[in-house]
Amino acid sequence: MVLHYRTYELPFEYPFTISNGRTKTHQPALMVALQLGPFWGFGEAPAIAYYNITVEQMVAELEAKKRMVEKFAFTEPERYWHYLHHLMPQNPFLVCALDMAGWDLFGKMKGRALYQLWDTPFTASTTLTDYTIGIDTAEAMIAKMKAKPWPVYKIKVGTPGDVELVKALRAHTDATFRVDANGGWTLEEALDKIPQLQALGVELVEQPLAKDNWEGMKELYQQSPLPLFADESCVGEADVAKCNGFFHGINIKLTKCSGITPAIRMIKQARELGMKVMMGSMNESSVGSAAIANFLPQLDYADLDGPLLLAEDKATGLTYDQGTVRLSGKPGLGIHPV
Repeated sequence: MVLHYRTYELPFEYPFTISNGRTKTHQPALMVALQLGPFWGFGEAPAIAYYNITVEQMVAELEAKKRMVEKFAFTEPERYWHYLHHLMPQNPFLVCALDMAGWDLFGKMKGRALYQLWDTPFTASTTLTDYTIGIDTAEAMIAKMKAKPWPVYKIKVGTPGDVELVKALRAHTDATFRVDANGGWTLEEALDKIPQLQALGVELVEQPLAKDNWEGMKELYQQSPLPLFADESCVGEADVAKCNGFFHGINIKLTKCSGITPAIRMIKQARELGMKVMMGSMNESSVGSAAIANFLPQLDYADLDGPLLLAEDKATGLTYDQGTVRLSGKPGLGIHPV
């Protein structure tokens, strides 16, 4: 097996702001490729400052362990993930990119798309993806919404004027709303705002409180009229059970949980606990977003709008039409890097 990689910075269509004033104009990322005979598998890992992961850090570890990555006798992706997990235990983002490439490679070797390997066919009722509106002035957020008419919007919140912002947006659309506070509310703010947001047609709330505010989440879980989903509070497999009784569902991010392989197990565990499952974007291009898209038949909610938020993409094969995501049907991830 031969490892290839490249780095890039993809510009956002609009500056992207979430709670606590965190704004990004570009998304740095690493793309990896595994070559085995005539087959190529591709994977992607965005760099996220919140998790202290940089492209430079991923490249340094990849270079240091390149020979170990290549020497594995690849037969199936689950075994490869376990090998990578022990080889790079402190770098789930890099493990995710390589695990994704392993699955893409495996699908191509078998001549089947990932969702076909998992026996999870797409149907007419397959989950739609939302489109995210970052924090901005009401006028700017309305303009973004009008520029992208969509059936489901995820609205970033976490400011004193949250309810007024959502009310202003609601005046311009009947679309389904979801809100994501990225841990930006106190318990008192959440208890005050959530009933008002429910009255404005909001469907669910993502990460209302700080990731470690379990005492507050217990009370909010008991009182909230809307479903609550864990994002920052649910990073990996061990967090699924921890979130039970504090959140109604989890938002799985492939990058932070370390890949497709553990995500499959997280979905199974959440279902056994009676929890809902969302899968979310970390601003991946169509490479990483296609990996999420293959999970769509297994999800209750989806947030895979990375390519829609970026002004530039790195692959073809993934298309969007009013919330409906379509894969090419080709083996593996179903994409072709450009």
